[in-house]
Amino acid sequence: MNKKDSFLVNRIKSVGYAFRGAVFLLKTEPSIKVQFLIGIIVTITGLYFKISTTEWLIQFLAIGLVVSIEGVNTAIEELANFIHPEHHKKIGIIKDIAAGAVFLASIFAIAVGFIIYLPKIF
Repeated sequence: MNKKDSFLVNRIKSVGYAFRGAVFLLKTEPSIKVQFLIGIIVTITGLYFKISTTEWLIQFLAIGLVVSIEGVNTAIEELANFIHPEHHKKIGIIKDIAAGAVFLASIFAIAVGFIIYLPKIF
């Protein structure tokens, strides 16, 4: 980014970089692809069951949280691999912690799905 550009121009450039990163994740990361597909499936399910506005908000927050944390996890893994390409115990712990954050977000997102959809199914 050029410091001489206006605030607005710099923000537009930042959004472009962020969009490029999101597209890169969707194109290259299998776990993001799976989570994005699950997000589409539960969105279609929400349309089918005509979930409430509050349920939509909570569902989208859960989807966004899981996909976003997966993106952060991927960035941490890439950085760790760049810094220390060969296996290292501490790098492994760092990667496990980042993956654990995705796991926890996923578990809570599944719980949200159960809370929203189980009463509608049964």
